[in-house]
Amino acid sequence: MTLRVAVIGSGPAGIYTAEALVKQAQEDVQVDVIERLPTPYGLVRYGVAPDHTSIKSIANYLRRVLELPEVRFLGGVTLGEHLSVEDLLGSYDAVVYATGAMVDRKLGIPGEDLPGSVAATDFVNWYCGHPDVSASMFTLDSPEVAVIGVGNVAVDVVRVLAKTAEELSSTDVPHDVLERLGESQVKAIHMIGRRGPEHAKFTLKELRELGELANADVCVREDEAVVLGGDFPRQIRGNIDVLQSWAGRNPVGRPRRLDVRFWLRPVEILGTDRVEGLRLERTRLSEEGRVVGTGEFETIPVGMVLRSVGYQSVPLPGVPFDERSMTVPNEAGRIREREYVAGWLKRGPTGVIGTNKSDAAETVRTLLSDLAGHDRLRSAPIDAVLRERGVRPVTYDEWLAIEAAEGALAKSLGRGERVKLAGLEAMLRACRP
Repeated sequence: MTLRVAVIGSGPAGIYTAEALVKQAQEDVQVDVIERLPTPYGLVRYGVAPDHTSIKSIANYLRRVLELPEVRFLGGVTLGEHLSVEDLLGSYDAVVYATGAMVDRKLGIPGEDLPGSVAATDFVNWYCGHPDVSASMFTLDSPEVAVIGVGNVAVDVVRVLAKTAEELSSTDVPHDVLERLGESQVKAIHMIGRRGPEHAKFTLKELRELGELANADVCVREDEAVVLGGDFPRQIRGNIDVLQSWAGRNPVGRPRRLDVRFWLRPVEILGTDRVEGLRLERTRLSEEGRVVGTGEFETIPVGMVLRSVGYQSVPLPGVPFDERSMTVPNEAGRIREREYVAGWLKRGPTGVIGTNKSDAAETVRTLLSDLAGHDRLRSAPIDAVLRERGVRPVTYDEWLAIEAAEGALAKSLGRGERVKLAGLEAMLRACRP
């Protein structure tokens, strides 16, 4: 009898799980990859910066998994709206949840909810064309912007803010978003970290890209680039060397300026009806290695604050969730009988895209061991359940039609290989004319 498994989420974690099931199963297996959007690939499509085409090429690998005869893509189907956990367990032998980490952590400071204070994930979703975010969400009308965080997401956000629309025109940025980037009034960008250069989370490659910006002077303050001793790994040593080399630079008068700041923590976002400034406190490390304030403050006159201090997962309806770790409690991927978890929802937002492959393999080993020799408990086929509720999933062929429409749009605009369609309606019109 064929083993039938549902994987909820079509990002790298979900698709690597589907691949591991096909490779590891000692019996016939059929995997349905269920996704709430009409499009697969998760953060590879909606999280990787548009000018990082080499990383986006991971989609070519994921595509091959979705094209395996044992794997089926069901887009536009939402857990908690169209299907319940009980529905899934009635239609499959096992379910693997792999929905990732979809929201930003909060800063927890006064003024954080003012208009103009937004999660970096919303900004990333905006320039990546995520259908949850309207192209009209951002108007870049403030001369100064603060990005809180010194990880790769913060670097991506800063780079997109610093570049011209012309530099991004060959990418897949939605055309309405590109036009808004072309109207940007941003002149100064402040990227702010609570700790020193040796604690920054960006990779050396991403950091070096900032130094190559043609449209922005990159500045680091010499006193904030000082690092006291320490035998650092090569990656961190490389970051320190690059940042310290920038500390000696003089601006050459490029249209925009990027100030990379360290040893500062946000204590209040200022403003009445919208963001008007950001109050920062100078920090240091205590003897225990904790970040503490020094009582020295400064204020920068920004009109927008983008928070990039980490992703976190959100609970799924009917699935256990630990509010402290913001993950699903599990043992080697097992949640409870016939329910499993993989990816960031399982372990938290750590590692790179490829880390999800070994993580998924572990979960699949657990699943297959648990189900070996057990009777199949499913009853109603999922297709019948969805049909009864009037839900028509987006098929893989329909996704390919969306992809083809994006290629045709790029050609008509004279812009690169693809321009993303903005919004669910445009996607559905492309695949169901």
